[in-house]
Amino acid sequence: MTKYIRHAWAFCALLLVALLVNALRVQVVEAGSYDASPANRRATIARYQQPRGDILVGGEPVTGSTDTGEQLRYERTYRDGPLYAPVTGFASQRYGSTFLEDAEDGVLSGTDPMLSPFPLWNDVSRTPSPGGNVLTTLNRAAQEAAYRGLARRKGAVAAIEPGTGRILALVSTPSYDPAELSGNSEATASAWARLNHDPEKPMLNRAVRQTYPPGSTFKVVTAAAALDAGVVTDLDASTDSPDPYRLPGTTTRLTNEGDGCDDASLREAFTWSCNTVFAKLGVDVGVRGMTETAQAFGFNDTGLRVPFAVSPSTFDTQVDKAQLALSSIGQYNTRATPLQMAMVAAAVANDGQLRTPYLVEGTTRRGGEVLTGGLPRPVLQVMRPTTAVQLKRLMTDVVKDGTGTNAAIRGATVGGKTGTAQHGLGNSGVPYAWFVSWAQADGDLEPKVAVAVVVEDAAADRGEISGGGDAAPIARDVMRAVLGL
Repeated sequence: MTKYIRHAWAFCALLLVALLVNALRVQVVEAGSYDASPANRRATIARYQQPRGDILVGGEPVTGSTDTGEQLRYERTYRDGPLYAPVTGFASQRYGSTFLEDAEDGVLSGTDPMLSPFPLWNDVSRTPSPGGNVLTTLNRAAQEAAYRGLARRKGAVAAIEPGTGRILALVSTPSYDPAELSGNSEATASAWARLNHDPEKPMLNRAVRQTYPPGSTFKVVTAAAALDAGVVTDLDASTDSPDPYRLPGTTTRLTNEGDGCDDASLREAFTWSCNTVFAKLGVDVGVRGMTETAQAFGFNDTGLRVPFAVSPSTFDTQVDKAQLALSSIGQYNTRATPLQMAMVAAAVANDGQLRTPYLVEGTTRRGGEVLTGGLPRPVLQVMRPTTAVQLKRLMTDVVKDGTGTNAAIRGATVGGKTGTAQHGLGNSGVPYAWFVSWAQADGDLEPKVAVAVVVEDAAADRGEISGGGDAAPIARDVMRAVLGL
C-alpha cells in the first residue's frame, strides 16, 4: 500500500469516527433537547396515532375518540360534554388538557409504565401502550339531578359519600362542550377565544376552583368550635347574645334578618340562623380555637387534590375581634369552594370524621385488567363524636322546623343549613344562595350523601333570595338520586 493510499484510508477512517461521534452526540447526549424542541412534532404525532383511553361513570364511558384521517389522527370526543366537563376537563391537540384528562393523562394516553408488561421495550421503540381507562366515583343520577337543578343559572354542586370520601357529583354551570376544543383547526381556535371571552365564564370550574363567602353555612363550623371548646354545653341554654350585637372595638351593630335572636339558645340560633349569636360565639371561642376548627375541616389547605388541584378555602388567621365576629358568620375574608362545604357537611354526618375526597375509583387496561383500585383514604377526626351528634340534631331541626324545610325527603332523615352570603362593594351584589346538607334513608345504618349547593344568580328578588328557597331544592334532588328515593 502506497503512502498516499494509507493517508487517504486514515483520513476516511477519521471522518467515519467523527460521523459516529456526532451521531452519538445527537442521539444520546442532546436527545433530550431535540425531544423538547417545539419544532419536533414526532412525539405529538405519535401521541395521536391511537385512540385515547376512556373516563367512565357508572361503568359507562363518557368520552371516546374519533379517527379523523389527519396527521394527528385521533381526536377526543365527549358524551354529555357539558354535564361532565367539570370532571373530565378537555384534551385538546392545540391547548393541552385539564382536570381528569390532565391528571390521568399517563393512563389515558398509554404512556404510563404500568400499562406495559415490557416498559423498557416501550422506551426503546418509543411506542405507547394502548390507553387505559379511568373509573370515576360519580353517581350518574346525582350528577344529572345537580345539573338539571341548576338549570343554566350560575352556580355549583358538590356531593360526597361521608363514610368514604367518594365524590358523587361535581357540577358547575354554565358549562361548555369540551369536544369543541379537541382538534387543532380554526374552528377550535374560534371556540377557545369565544369561551375565554365569555363573561359567564363557562370554563371556570366553580365546584373546585371558585371560592365564595359561605355565609351562614359556615355557622356549622362555628357551632362545632363552640361545642368542642365548651363555650356552649347545653343546646337549649341561653347564649347571652344581645340583638343587635356591637362588633368589639367598633360602633358597628350587627343585626339579624328576623326576630327572636336576643339571648337565643344555640338550637334556636342555628334553626333560624341568628348572625348575632354566632358572631359572639366566634369571639368567645377566640382566633386560635376558630382557626384550629376551620383548618381541621380543610380550610387553608393548599395541597388538596382529587386528583386535580382544588383551590384552597380560606379562614383568615390574622384578625381582630370584630373581624373574627364577621369571619365566624362566613363573611369578611372567609371563602370556601362548594367541595369544601360538602366536606363540612360530610364530617358532621360521619360522626366528626372527615375522609379526604377523591374522584378516581381506579384505573384499568383497555381490556379491563385492573391497574389500581380504590384504597382507604386518610381520615381526620375534626371534632368530638359527641359534638357531631349534637350538630346532626341541629341540622335536622333546620330541615324539620327551620329555614331548610325545602330539603325534606320522605323516607329519609335530612340535616341541613341554609346560607345567604353578601358580596360586592357595599354588599351591592346579588347574594349567593347556599345550602349544605346530608341525608340518611330510613333503612340505612349511616348517612350516604353530603351535598353543598351554591347559586350565584338566584332567580328571585333580592329580599327573597335564600339558601332555603333557591339552593335547598337542588340539594334535595341530588340526595334523593343517591338514596334512590
